[in-house]
Amino acid sequence: MRVVAGRFGGRRLVAPRGGATRPVTDRVKEAVFSSLADRIEGAAVADLYAGTGSFGIESLSRGARLAVFVETDPSALEALRRNLGMLGLGEDVARVVPTTVESFLLEAPLSFDLVFCDPPWSLDAEHLAGVLDRVPLAPGAQVVVSRRWQDPVPQPARLRIYRQRRYGDTRIVRYVESAEEMSR
Repeated sequence: MRVVAGRFGGRRLVAPRGGATRPVTDRVKEAVFSSLADRIEGAAVADLYAGTGSFGIESLSRGARLAVFVETDPSALEALRRNLGMLGLGEDVARVVPTTVESFLLEAPLSFDLVFCDPPWSLDAEHLAGVLDRVPLAPGAQVVVSRRWQDPVPQPARLRIYRQRRYGDTRIVRYVESAEEMSR
């Protein structure tokens, strides 16, 4: 697993041992970021269920101004912190929040321009839809969710599916605010 492009392009990232964390493949990451190219520069990014921090680190490498990484698994947190340290990314641009996503969203410190949500594939789609409905979004924000291909797609009340693609056994779903929410 590596950073695909940008300032840290080609740098390898560490992942925890075992199967608790499922790192995103470089192929999937490259496809996701090529479709988001114009949205990253200067963005405030949330990497929910961050694992190794791959999505947030890729965003910072490509010009995001801030990435907030939310993760609870101790081995994933250790790998995430090692990755940030190896790249010299400090708290001014990379904030690690060692708590559950649900707890983080109760008092999220800012609205996000771009949200990556790569939860455990066992997470129920209905629960995930509720999580997505609570994420504070800046105007024009997009949410990118990674799911197992055959699993149900979350249907948050305030978001609509903008695009979805299949990459092997992974489904990437991009959401934007629904027209009703955008007019408020």
